[in-house]
Amino acid sequence: MAKKKNISKQQIISWFMEYVLEHDQEPTSIYKFCKTYNLDESSLYEHFGSFSSIKSSIFSTFLGNTLELLHEDETYKTSSARNQLLSFYFTFFEILTANRSYVVLTLQNRKHALDNLKTLQKLREDFKKYVDGLDIKTMDLKQERMEKMQRKAISESAWGQLLFILKFWLDDSSPSFEKTDILIEKTVNSSFDVLEATPLQSLVDLGKFIFKEKMAMS
Repeated sequence: MAKKKNISKQQIISWFMEYVLEHDQEPTSIYKFCKTYNLDESSLYEHFGSFSSIKSSIFSTFLGNTLELLHEDETYKTSSARNQLLSFYFTFFEILTANRSYVVLTLQNRKHALDNLKTLQKLREDFKKYVDGLDIKTMDLKQERMEKMQRKAISESAWGQLLFILKFWLDDSSPSFEKTDILIEKTVNSSFDVLEATPLQSLVDLGKFIFKEKMAMS
C-alpha cells in the first residue's frame, strides 16, 4: 500500500494524540510512528522536526482553537479586558477538558518536569502575545522603558497565573471541574483589582479559597 503524503499538520497531531492515548506513551521513534499510520516520513517533516515540536504544537493549537471560538462571539469583542481574560480561561479549560486524558497523561508525569516546560513553551509564547494584546489599563509611568517593563511584568505574571490554574485543574476532582471555574473567577478578579487599585477583599477571598482547597486535597 502506498504511503500517505500531503498530510495536514492537524492530522499528524490527531494521530500523535491517538497513539499516546492508546499506548500510554509516546512512539519510540518517528519511523515506527509513521509506519503505524502508513505515513511518508517526509510528510511529517514538512510540519514537525521532532515529537517535542508536535507536543508543543498541541497545546498551542488548544490556545488557537480557544481564540477562534472567542473571536466568533460578538460580545467578547466589546467586553472589558477583565471579561475577555475570564472568557479566555473558561473556553481554554473547556477545550482542555475535552482532551483531559491526553493532557493529564502528558503533564502529570512528575519525572519529566523539564520536558513539560518544553512542551508548554509555544503555549507560553502565544499566551503572552494574547495578553499583550488585551487593553489592560496600567499605571501611566510617563517613561517608555518603564512602560515596557510594566507590560512584560503583566504578561509574565499572567503566564504564572495560567500555570497555577492548570496545576489546580489537573488535581481537581469536583463535578464538571466547578472548583476550577471558581478559582479562575477569583484569580482573574484579584489580579485586575490589584492593577486597578481597588479594595483587596477579592485577594482575601482568593486566599481563603486556595487554603481551603489545598487542605481538602492534602
